Amino acid sequence: MLVLTTDTIPGYEIVPLGLVRGSTVRAKHIGSDIVASLRNLVGGEIKEYASLLAGAREQALDRMKAEAQGLGADAVIAVRFETSQIAQSASEILAYGTAVKLK
Repeated sequence: MLVLTTDTIPGYEIVPLGLVRGSTVRAKHIGSDIVASLRNLVGGEIKEYASLLAGAREQALDRMKAEAQGLGADAVIAVRFETSQIAQSASEILAYGTAVKLK
C-alpha cells in the first residue's frame, strides 16, 4: 500500500474512497519515566520516550492502512500525524489521510 503525504500521485488518476485513520494511546512506564528524569538532569536524547513514540506512530500508521485496505484502497494520500495529550502521562497518536483507488 502506497502511503504519501502528497495530494496526488504522478502518473495516476485517483478515485477518492474516503477518510481513513488509525490511532493509539500510549502511557509512560514508571521505569522509563525514572530513567528519563535522570537523563533530563544531564541532557541529551531521552531514548525511552523516543522509542515509545516511534512505536506509537507505527501502530497508528498500521491501523490507518488496515482501514484503507478494508475500503479496497490502493494508496493513502495526504497523510498527516497529530498528537494530543489525553492525561498527564498518556498521549494519543493519530494518523489520517484519504484512501484512494488508482487508475
